[in-house]
Amino acid sequence: MTPRDILLVLAVVIVWGVNFVAIRWGVDEIPPLLLTALRYAVAALPAVFFIRRPRVALGILVAYGLAVGVGQFSLLFTAIKLGMPAGLSSLVMQLQAFFTIALAVMFLGERPGLAQLFGALIAFGGIGVIAVERMGGAALVPFLMTIAAAFFWGVANVVTKKAGRIDMLAFVVWSSLVPPIPLYLLSLAFEGPGAVPLALSQVTIYGIGSLLFIGWISTVFGYGMWSVLLGRYPASTVAPFTLLVPIAGIGSAALLLGERISGYELAGSALVFAGLLLNVFGPRLVRRRASV
Repeated sequence: MTPRDILLVLAVVIVWGVNFVAIRWGVDEIPPLLLTALRYAVAALPAVFFIRRPRVALGILVAYGLAVGVGQFSLLFTAIKLGMPAGLSSLVMQLQAFFTIALAVMFLGERPGLAQLFGALIAFGGIGVIAVERMGGAALVPFLMTIAAAFFWGVANVVTKKAGRIDMLAFVVWSSLVPPIPLYLLSLAFEGPGAVPLALSQVTIYGIGSLLFIGWISTVFGYGMWSVLLGRYPASTVAPFTLLVPIAGIGSAALLLGERISGYELAGSALVFAGLLLNVFGPRLVRRRASV
């Protein structure tokens, strides 16, 4: 990669890590389901008028929008609202890699390698260690919701695999038209008809800034630049940089929110990260040794 593109991919990673801090600020002022609906409205508009619709079946576009918007991010935003630390969320969400592998085995007929299986075992062992720390009911619920959000991210990844090679930025922008209405209906059902007046009455520059950051910077800029990089380099070169997202997330949460993780959470996080490393680099090491 050129120095310019290395800086670009690091910028995307930092944006995606800081995104968890922006979510924390956002849900402090706007109810989480309503914030998720607004996030997708902001991501879709006005970009949808300037970006051509991707060549993909409508059903796949809708399925992705429901999985990532109604499933993944509504759960994540609500979990952070209920007390899930932003930094820890950025790490737990990376379980999507292993949920993706499991779902690909079930629905796409793929077969994971031994290194990926060991990586998953180590990572879920780390999740178990973190769960021990959060077994007290109020702390456990948002933790489990974050794991569920990672599962729906895995579902969205499998839907993307079914879509084939597509313009990911166009796919993200056009699928962003799907979540706002069902999310607004869920907001009416669970947050009440007063959610919108409440948000309008107490929103500050932090809430507005977080919404614009989540919708435009993290979604449109992040996925747009990621698509550019995937177009220039093999996925095997670009994808490992996602390992830096939880580092950026935990670091920015510590710096901007003052979050600190406990000994159990630190040990569990180390195991999850080790499992991710094995999942990303293990298959390459096995192939390299086999070719020697």
